[in-house]
Amino acid sequence: MLRGRVTQMNSRPEPISDAHGRQLGYLRVSVTDRCNLRCRYCMPEHGIPLLRHQDILAYEEIAAVARAAAALGVTSVRITGGEPLARRGVANLVALLHDIEGIADLSMTTNGTLLAPAAEPLARAGLHRVNVSVDSLDPVEYAAITRGGDLDRAMAGVEAALAAGLEPVKVNAVMLRGAQDGGLRQWMEPFADLVRRLPVHVRFIEPMPLGDMTACEGCGLRAAQAIESFGATPARDVIRGAGPARYWRLDGSPGSLGLIAPLSDPFCDHCNRLRLTPRGEVRSCLFASADADLMPLLRPRVNAAAIAQALSRCWRSKPGAGEPRMHGAHATASMCQIGG
Repeated sequence: MLRGRVTQMNSRPEPISDAHGRQLGYLRVSVTDRCNLRCRYCMPEHGIPLLRHQDILAYEEIAAVARAAAALGVTSVRITGGEPLARRGVANLVALLHDIEGIADLSMTTNGTLLAPAAEPLARAGLHRVNVSVDSLDPVEYAAITRGGDLDRAMAGVEAALAAGLEPVKVNAVMLRGAQDGGLRQWMEPFADLVRRLPVHVRFIEPMPLGDMTACEGCGLRAAQAIESFGATPARDVIRGAGPARYWRLDGSPGSLGLIAPLSDPFCDHCNRLRLTPRGEVRSCLFASADADLMPLLRPRVNAAAIAQALSRCWRSKPGAGEPRMHGAHATASMCQIGG
């Protein structure tokens, strides 16, 4: 039997605001820097120096941070990696987070290749929904982008998520310059066919300059034009957890096509998230260095008040729109080290 969603408190804490009026509401939690793939935009081909197990947060420590964040107004938590399912027992973390008063939305981003056997246990533990990264529906191209990934395993994960009720199921597809040799529209067309068949929501994502990645100039505009060329029209319904995405519907399709374009259509001025890395660092922006180290506040014992104060300071010092110099700048670590 699937666990029910957390009932929101009758009296929610007032979300804290940063210096630019944005309210904290969302915590992204990376549980590991390990991954079973080597996607071109996330991890170097040779991998990264991996953290030791004792140097990453225990699940109970993550829950302590999430509890403090919920007291500051966070209602949505997303579990990421690396690949979160590469860490053992992640359903135990889901159960801990699910039981925190005030957390109304609990989701996960995964590459899907380990999801098929895990989907139902995750749903039973209290996970609400998943985003699955699938950057091409061509098996050869998918293997090239992921450096050896199996498309069939990723799509089996998508099917398992639907069967387990982890909805809405979103499929993330990063628009990599040079990866889609047949052209952007041709690369996108199989995804349009997918949403005609399945109730999934594909989001085409404009890549940001992370590590060795360079921005895909103009991808956002070209992608919007391609989506409309399929006969799609702007979605009138609200898709749960839409965030910064714009969505379109194809006539009669159970799914939708979406676009996240942080470079050509920036959404920094609406950002409501903090990021927690596996080693306990908090980042207020993907392009900022760590704002706080929570490890000393968690070990040898949890100092809940100090954690809340550190999170509040991080949020109140969050950079304004454009301050992280997204254009031409690079994050200080690979995506797999920060959290996807």
